[in-house]
Amino acid sequence: MDRGVIVALYVQPDGVYAGLPGVDVWDEARDARTYEGPHPVVAHPPCQRWGRFWHGSPRNPHQFALGDDNKCFASTLASVRAWGGVLEHPADSHAWRAFGLKAPLRSGGWIAADFEGGWTCYVEQGFYGHSARKGTWLYANRITLPSLRWGTGEQRLDPVMVARHGYEYARRKGLVSMVGGKRKTEIRNATPVPFRDLLMDMARSVHD
Repeated sequence: MDRGVIVALYVQPDGVYAGLPGVDVWDEARDARTYEGPHPVVAHPPCQRWGRFWHGSPRNPHQFALGDDNKCFASTLASVRAWGGVLEHPADSHAWRAFGLKAPLRSGGWIAADFEGGWTCYVEQGFYGHSARKGTWLYANRITLPSLRWGTGEQRLDPVMVARHGYEYARRKGLVSMVGGKRKTEIRNATPVPFRDLLMDMARSVHD
């Protein structure tokens, strides 16, 4: 086994992991649920059915069932436990409770997540180059736990939107809604390069 190789699960074929030396990209076409090792992983499993609007659009709620992700999160969690590495999900993901993982502290720091050797923490990708704060929960197993930029960053709102529509409207919309045009979802979901590098370093620190 080449210990320098890491596997990126549930990522875009032309995204920030594509073309990197020593990175085996598993996009939707490869079906990351079928990954059977042996390399450590960096995983971004689908979060739509685990987030705030797991049920669907507020205009047409209850279209979907909580956690109905075709077992993507379950398989990812199993991969991280088996081969080591790290997975990321939006902060307050319902997947943590569903799989018996302890929720991390908003103030930061790693805490034990389960009885399987897992650790979890809260970190904001805004500290690593994202245009929004993008609160994130990490679950890691069999790695050397790094010290991250802990805590909560300043709220990022567009001053023009605040002036025109008020604070509450601007807070609901968020800064990302003001950039990217039709690429809002892509920009919101994107992993900043410094954060990608951090996750890869974590996966490469896997130990027995």
